[in-house]
Amino acid sequence: MEELHLSDIATDPFVQTGVLAVVGALITQILLRRYPARRLVFQLIFFGGLTALLHHHGIIPYEIAPDTTPIFERIFVALAKIIWWINAAWLLTACARAFLIFERRPREGRLIQDIVVGVIYLSAFLSIVAYVFRAPVGTLIATSGVFAVILGLALQSTLADVFSGIALNLSKAYEVGDWIVLHDGIEGRVVETNWRATHLLNSSNDLVVLPNSGLAKAQLTNLSSPNRSHGVKLTIRLAPTKVPSAISDVLRTALLSSNAITPTPTPSVDIKSLDAQAIEYELSFRVRDFSTSATAKHEVYDLIYRHVRAAGLVLAPPREAVTTSVAIPTAALAAPSSSDAGRGMSLRLLDAVPLFASLDETEKQALAATMTKRAYRKGEVLVEQGRKLDSLMIVRSGVVVVLRFDEDGGESEQSRLAPGDYFGEDGLFMGTGEASTVRALTFAEVYEVGQQALAKLMKDRPSMVDEISVTLSRRAKGTAADATLSTELSSASWLVTRIRQLFEVPHV
Repeated sequence: MEELHLSDIATDPFVQTGVLAVVGALITQILLRRYPARRLVFQLIFFGGLTALLHHHGIIPYEIAPDTTPIFERIFVALAKIIWWINAAWLLTACARAFLIFERRPREGRLIQDIVVGVIYLSAFLSIVAYVFRAPVGTLIATSGVFAVILGLALQSTLADVFSGIALNLSKAYEVGDWIVLHDGIEGRVVETNWRATHLLNSSNDLVVLPNSGLAKAQLTNLSSPNRSHGVKLTIRLAPTKVPSAISDVLRTALLSSNAITPTPTPSVDIKSLDAQAIEYELSFRVRDFSTSATAKHEVYDLIYRHVRAAGLVLAPPREAVTTSVAIPTAALAAPSSSDAGRGMSLRLLDAVPLFASLDETEKQALAATMTKRAYRKGEVLVEQGRKLDSLMIVRSGVVVVLRFDEDGGESEQSRLAPGDYFGEDGLFMGTGEASTVRALTFAEVYEVGQQALAKLMKDRPSMVDEISVTLSRRAKGTAADATLSTELSSASWLVTRIRQLFEVPHV
């Protein structure tokens, strides 16, 4: 009798279904929780086994059970159907999470996954209501539809934002991190996007919250698409003191000396207009990211001013200020004498170098008289990496590039130097070799300031050492070859001691 009783228990459909449900839940929810692929395979096997078991005992989950069965059996059948529908929903949601990925971008596909999962669970709930509790689903849907209409009217604005957010996410008009500009002038970087609104951080570091419904209707420009680079255009007016092609070459050289713009596509210089008062040029170039466009404009304007002055050109007045009585500056047309040209340029260069900002006019004139001009062809090396210079080199015209070579011979560009920039301070003031190779990118003229001339000025006025050391320490921060050297160079006191030793300047 005991063996028969145990046999009856083992073959009881309620026991079999309960044991299978408990074992399946333990394996899928605990043992295979961290293994999505294995979990999905087991869910598929488990659901197939559960379906086969219920059919074996005559239980059809998607059919309504007859009322003639005992109450205990009806309760068991209801529980078995609920378990079956829940597991069917779990299996379908797992498949949706695993396979419903758009363009292999799970982040964008997550939104449509959530929608599909919601539909799956809603369908499972209605199926349980229909096949387990025998409720009229059609009447339930019709009744809930009335409440849905009322709720929809009350939440019309919110629902519009939600569905607009879905459309914006699926269309991929922008992503977090992109810079966008609206037709009304609002611009900023996207820092967050959700179903309700899109948050922008503008250039003033203010948070701008835009409802998705309004954003979906607005005309917007994504400044970070199709790639992060961004085009910039500047307009420059110069007096027609030289032929337009020569002025264009100067402006191209100015763009070539920029460290903030990308080399490809090649920056362009186009003539927009020409009259007796000015030649108007449009400069076009590209920066790596929209966020750097302001910095790039600042640098390019500075470089244009330096190259224009170095070439002897003159900026023209604004178009609004031009009248028939305005004449071209005669100073720009007057050619300086050969005897004064070098000395005049030397003084102008010293004025442009921050290192010599503390020098008075007499000291600058004395130093300018000793400067030597050197010319370099395109591609010619001005100084090799590791070589020690005993003079300071100031760029007078053209563009030179600073290159660094690693142990394997690999070449990397560090920066580009324009008129007014200088190099050679490592050897002159620290007694070390150059950290980089300097090469002429175009035809370049460089003025050389000798060590002896500087030593004489420092001995006559020892306080110059402190002034030069402060300027060099500011320049050295973040530009030294290694961390140890950077710490030494950025210390003004260390530089003062080192310069006094090299130039034999007594302490005062």
